[in-house]
Amino acid sequence: MEKTGAVSATSSGVSLRDLLTIPVIVASLGYFVDIYDLILFSIVRVSSLKAVGLQGQALLDQGVFLLNMQMGGMLLGGILWGVLGDKKGRVKILFGSIFLYSVANFANGFVTSIGAYAAWRFIAGVGLAGELGAGVTLVLENLPKGSRGYGTMIVATVGVTGAILAYFVANHYDWRAAYFIGGGLGLALLITRISVFESGMYKEIEDKHVSKGNFFSLFTDRDRFYRYMQSILIGLPIWYAVGILITFSPEFARVLGVTGPVNAGEAVMFCYLGLVFGDFASGFMSQYFGSRKKVVFLFQVLAGISIAVYFVLRGVSPALFYAHCMAIGFAVGYWAIFITIGAEQFGTNLRATVASTVPNFIRGMVIPITFSFKYLKEHLGILQSAAIVGAVCLLISFYALYHLEETFHKDLNFLED
Repeated sequence: MEKTGAVSATSSGVSLRDLLTIPVIVASLGYFVDIYDLILFSIVRVSSLKAVGLQGQALLDQGVFLLNMQMGGMLLGGILWGVLGDKKGRVKILFGSIFLYSVANFANGFVTSIGAYAAWRFIAGVGLAGELGAGVTLVLENLPKGSRGYGTMIVATVGVTGAILAYFVANHYDWRAAYFIGGGLGLALLITRISVFESGMYKEIEDKHVSKGNFFSLFTDRDRFYRYMQSILIGLPIWYAVGILITFSPEFARVLGVTGPVNAGEAVMFCYLGLVFGDFASGFMSQYFGSRKKVVFLFQVLAGISIAVYFVLRGVSPALFYAHCMAIGFAVGYWAIFITIGAEQFGTNLRATVASTVPNFIRGMVIPITFSFKYLKEHLGILQSAAIVGAVCLLISFYALYHLEETFHKDLNFLED
């Protein structure tokens, strides 16, 4: 499908012009704003909670609570948007989710109490849950089999840079203004009214009398259920690293005896800078080697090594600590392949449901992960409890990947029974 005069982007002859289609561009920009809002709370957690009257241990405890409210909203939103994406179309859900999380962003800038903060983080979570799944589904269904991995690589690589913008905005503006800017970015994307065409695969089944978006069907068939759970669980190390090691990096740094203060915002920024390179590298490698599973396995091993090293960074400088946060980000930078594998496992009538719920369910796994961490911390201390939870997450992810089907060459134009 190479076009005359296009600049070659890959060794397989796929061109940048072929890859930079409207669905890829819109999904990338939408995910950019999505990640900005998703990560902004981790960056402004301390300053925003102090502004509503909290101090000391409450900054950690209420921070975990608000993070869990956000992730709980994403769990619910993942199901809601995914089902609607298969029943009503991918494009409607893409823009509906952007609108909701943009409004919630504005509202977060006005909160004056923990109750209001929790409510709007929950609503923001619901909105944030829809954009990525709808965007990835559109990209996978609009690009040829041989280049769809590059498409999701672009979406993820561009998207995670939203965290870097969030860091710089939060460092130059008040935390309330940072939320307002996030809301403005989302609404600006909607105002542009870029024309996105519905997926051709979806339009083929739109008026057919086939079951579409039946979320519960993922649990009524043994094979579908195992595919679904394995697709989710391979991502456990990603959100363990971001949700525990990076979000609460100031607390870990104090216990590890880092020689200077560590700021959560900078840790998040460096982690996501690593994720940018990790997502690009893992996406490119999966296309080069013609395999999703082999590359995910390699990055899971890298994640295990980088997580283990985190716990022995005793007495290091803040600069070295931040450098390792970046290394962790690179090691868990298989987010694009993770979502691609899940979406490619299922037919067109369930693909949006899976593509929306898989990333949001793994984000929602932050709830049991943080709960386990807090419970064990009371008995074992912050380092041992985090190490145990991390080891369990890694082992589960290795097991899930081993049993998953390779989907690199799979034809996606099929339906689930």
